[in-house]
Amino acid sequence: MEVTETLSEGLKRELKITVGADELNARLDAKLDSIKDKVKLSGFRPGKVPVSHLKKVYGRSIMAEVVEETVSETTSKAISDRNERPAFQPDIKLPEDAGTVDKVVEGSHDLEFIMSFEVLPQIELADLKELKIERPVAEVSEEEVDQAVERLRENNVSYEAKDGAAEDGDRVTIDFVGKIDGEPFEGGSAEGAPLVISRGGFIPGFEEGLVGAKAGEERTVKASFPEEYQAKHLAGKDAEFDVKVNEVAAPRVPDADDEFAKGLGLESLSKLKDAIREQIAKDYGRASRERAKRALLDALDEAHRFELPPSLVDSEFDAIWHEVTHQLEHAKKSFEDEGTTEDEARAKYREMAERRVRLGLVLAEIGQRNEVTVTDEEVRRAIMQRAQQFPGQERQVLDYYKNNPNAMLELRMPIFEDKVVDFALELADVTEKTVSPEELFRPDPDELGHDHDHDHDHDHGHDHDHG
Repeated sequence: MEVTETLSEGLKRELKITVGADELNARLDAKLDSIKDKVKLSGFRPGKVPVSHLKKVYGRSIMAEVVEETVSETTSKAISDRNERPAFQPDIKLPEDAGTVDKVVEGSHDLEFIMSFEVLPQIELADLKELKIERPVAEVSEEEVDQAVERLRENNVSYEAKDGAAEDGDRVTIDFVGKIDGEPFEGGSAEGAPLVISRGGFIPGFEEGLVGAKAGEERTVKASFPEEYQAKHLAGKDAEFDVKVNEVAAPRVPDADDEFAKGLGLESLSKLKDAIREQIAKDYGRASRERAKRALLDALDEAHRFELPPSLVDSEFDAIWHEVTHQLEHAKKSFEDEGTTEDEARAKYREMAERRVRLGLVLAEIGQRNEVTVTDEEVRRAIMQRAQQFPGQERQVLDYYKNNPNAMLELRMPIFEDKVVDFALELADVTEKTVSPEELFRPDPDELGHDHDHDHDHDHGHDHDHG
């Protein structure tokens, strides 16, 4: 094998690789020799077919396999010998002249082909200990705990039948038949239907028409279907409902006491508040960590500037642009509706693509140099968590990941990134700042850009470095 560099421009490389006809023929003979005992040809006893005859019968087809294997092996060796890491799978340009191809397959001509690729840049990592990160934290107040208890009480309301007229908040149990222009319509009837007045569960006018009704009463209620109603044949139409009220029940909000807590599976009101406090603290902790991660990514982005492989940036931009345009089409909006132009949007998302690629490379480099790896057990846990999101389909989800390496990689990458981020935050100069819960959860002004930062689409050539 002879390798000649024909282009070295920035991160772009082009190599001309030549494999002599003698080497190809030697590989062919070795392959023929390995199959001679397995081939059955009429007129020959098993294992007694001469290699020369095999070459005459199968030579061209097996030489095609030899060429394919040789290209794969020599490209890998050429890259390995140069100690370079391609950003993407190299592009291989084989001979196009039919005559030359025939001679190569016949074993009478050297194999020559061109390999083009981009290499990952050499990254000089910033000193993580020099990165200054502000991490917002929020304390859980007793007021928030009490508010959460109130919400639980409201969500666990019960209803008791009453003799009086229905009021806002009461639950009425009704039979009804809906009519448009005097004719019943499909889906407009029910028996024993529960309805809480003022909850907005029925079309406008219906609930209001039941205020003041008593158990046993029959009345006709007029209501209108909204113009944007999902059933097109009913949208915008006026309807009348013949309603019979079976029961009127008043809401009863449970008292905030130990009995209420026991109904929710806890020993006492105090234990319930402890559980709520712990859950809120976990939510705050996740938000705090996410804000610290954003700050770290900003600091890493600011601290690193190096040439980016154009193919990676193009691929990342194409993915972002597809998502952006798809969302606009779905919303039936234009860039002008969003207060920008297509050119301005392209420039903005090109910068975002560059940021994502840069951060992806930096995080990969930090992880590789510090031997951050993802264990099989961590991947298994992630798969199980994903499977639990699809009750009844767990087996299909497990089989999907088992049979799809790329899907497995997509699952592995967020785990790797989180581990690298945690590693970097341990070393960085992190200062905690106490803020209000509102400030902790306040969206970032550049939320879109940050949202994509921890969604790196790491399907690039450097993925294998992640461990």
